[in-house]
Amino acid sequence: MNTGAAVFVVSLALVLGFILLGVFVPEQLDQFSSILHGGIIEHFGWAYLLAAFGFVVFSLYLALSKYGRLKLGRPNDKPQYSYFGWFSMLFAAGMGIGLIFWGVSEPLSHFANPPQYLDSASGEAARFAMVRSYFHWGIQPWAIYIVMSLSIAYFSFRRGMAPLISNTFYPLIGDRVFGWPGKLIDILAVFATVFGIVTSLGLGALQINGGLGAVFGLPINNTVTFIIIAVVTVLYLTSSMTGLDTGIQILSKTNVLIAITLLLFVLVVGPTSYILNVLTTVVGDYLTQFVSLSLSTNPFEGYQWTKDWTLFYWAWWISWSPFVGLFVASISRGRTIREFVSGALLVPTLLTFLWFAVFGATGLDLQLHQGVDLAAVAQSDVTLVLFEMFSYLPLGALLSLVAVTLLSVFFVTSADSATYVLAMMTSNGNPTPPTAKKLSWGLLQSVAAVTLLMTGGLAALQRMAIVAALPFTLVMVLMVFSLLRALRWEWRNELTGRRASDHRG
Repeated sequence: MNTGAAVFVVSLALVLGFILLGVFVPEQLDQFSSILHGGIIEHFGWAYLLAAFGFVVFSLYLALSKYGRLKLGRPNDKPQYSYFGWFSMLFAAGMGIGLIFWGVSEPLSHFANPPQYLDSASGEAARFAMVRSYFHWGIQPWAIYIVMSLSIAYFSFRRGMAPLISNTFYPLIGDRVFGWPGKLIDILAVFATVFGIVTSLGLGALQINGGLGAVFGLPINNTVTFIIIAVVTVLYLTSSMTGLDTGIQILSKTNVLIAITLLLFVLVVGPTSYILNVLTTVVGDYLTQFVSLSLSTNPFEGYQWTKDWTLFYWAWWISWSPFVGLFVASISRGRTIREFVSGALLVPTLLTFLWFAVFGATGLDLQLHQGVDLAAVAQSDVTLVLFEMFSYLPLGALLSLVAVTLLSVFFVTSADSATYVLAMMTSNGNPTPPTAKKLSWGLLQSVAAVTLLMTGGLAALQRMAIVAALPFTLVMVLMVFSLLRALRWEWRNELTGRRASDHRG
């Protein structure tokens, strides 16, 4: 059996095994994953913080250094996608459905339940809630994605290697990337990707169900959720058959346009001045507190809150990095390292800040100034709070319908992207993976989401994805050193010689 087929078979068997555990012994899996997850977060949370901050520093260093001029490809390669198409696909894969899900509910959750050193439901709690929401969804997640995607893009487009995570370690372990040491890295990446996307699909389907209930009065139950998953499965499998240039790009562009329209409408009809005041204040707080936020686990007070939110998020972004990194790498050929880092780090972050300012501040305005207890809704069911907020705005039913459409298309683009990436990872990095593998992974995602929603095993597998993030953190730290070694070698041996030859000519 060749190594590509082995990765597919072993990954499939491993994923199916854990899913079956979630179906048949969900309580035991839940207990095991809770102990493992709790131990990792308790004892290694500091490592997640240090690694994520290090990835930010490394990304900025590459953008500002001499290496920033290097192109991800041959000198005459041009970007395959326009800036709008590239940003749209990048944003849809990296954040999309999560911002819809948490844009209102996370600030309100922090507002109602801040760390113990703050009074809940206070002005300070509201300020804390917005700053921490910016922190959790801001620069660090994109720096994590950049390390992964930039490494894959460099070795793939500049060094001519297959777009596999294992191949980024060639400067460190040489030809062993083509044997089992490399394939174990790829299997771990598949493991983290599947469990990350399955839990996201399950949560996304629940929120779509909540939105349809708010707009059309449909019942909120498993039957409707399963029908939603079935419909979306048909859509994303159909899209995945059309390839990146057609399916994912068109869907991503459409969704970003819808998202910007919704954002601007809420900005205009909502408490505009309040939103802009919150935006400027929180951006200022975020920038001035960035280093302390990035390096503090709050060990003296607030450590439990930090474990439940910040450390969970950092592990979650790392567990998503194989999926997002491979996908972003596949759409970034022809861009310079400086262009890639600045575009992937700044543009999505700024849009995320604006999104949380508009939706989070609107929710807090209703909570603080208009007597609407949205925080209670967020605590009882985070899938409903967005639609409850819309009911207090003009054209609330229409806004809810637009949000459901947005969720659905982000759902499709995320699942479509994941299907493509999983098929590519288990096909030796083939950029046009076999249809059979795309169908296999696409169907497995949906079947897993349905079965785990039925048995209650979804939370356990989400924790298993977080567990997989610990060894993957070490993988990514080593990836930084591998990429630096490759860049230094190329600059010293190839580019210096080429410049000397040009000078003599």
